[in-house]
Amino acid sequence: MTVHFIGAGPGAPDLLTLRGRDLIAASPVCLYAGSLIPAAVLAHCPPGARIVNTAPMALDDIVAEIAAAHATGQDVARLHSGDLSVWSAMGEQLRRLRALDIPCTVTPGVPAFAAAAAALEAELTLPELGQSLVLTRTPGRASTMPPRESLANFAVTGATLAIHLSIHNLATVVADLAPAYGEDCPVAVVWRASWPDQRVVRATLGTVEQAVAGSMERTALILVGRVLAAEGFAESSLYAADYDRRFRPQDATSRFIGVTE
Repeated sequence: MTVHFIGAGPGAPDLLTLRGRDLIAASPVCLYAGSLIPAAVLAHCPPGARIVNTAPMALDDIVAEIAAAHATGQDVARLHSGDLSVWSAMGEQLRRLRALDIPCTVTPGVPAFAAAAAALEAELTLPELGQSLVLTRTPGRASTMPPRESLANFAVTGATLAIHLSIHNLATVVADLAPAYGEDCPVAVVWRASWPDQRVVRATLGTVEQAVAGSMERTALILVGRVLAAEGFAESSLYAADYDRRFRPQDATSRFIGVTE
């Protein structure tokens, strides 16, 4: 028996990975975060599967469900939205299950920031303009922030920011970032990225509060950075005609001549 933690993606059912789909189809028990997992993903569950919405459950109850499946030798598909590596609460579940000697696997999913970037048709790292992406959030009821991981500290770097779980703190986000980025810095707010009712607001730090005006909540992602409105950025050397590289040596003196690995 194995518990398969599966990142179910940002919302669109067809952004589920093939591995995730196959694990769901092979698991007679499915535990899913009902507030964020689309019903179409559950259609991959096998006939007769026990399907449990964990949205109203406490951690002890979730672990008890898994332990019951373990006792009967039934694999469990444990679904979380987006990718499991950030803000999924997977870590505390894994700790409990390891203490019970219950085997687990982890299957990644498409993260929300990637779906938001796709909605914007944007690359979040552009040559000479932005080469770092910071995934962060503001303090909330469920989790505080370490003191050094403040928006003001991240702002000093000038990196592109993907600010999760913070639309309710938009005024604070603007106040913390504007001194370093400037009020003209581009901002995009993407609500329910990849869902049929997805909404996108493009603005600047100086105008975003008015542009959103309370029209988005919970699942909105705030992206901040100069890359969001860049047009005259430099091109990467990767595809430059005169760039000497392993798969395209420029001449007989190239250090890549004869290199096969």
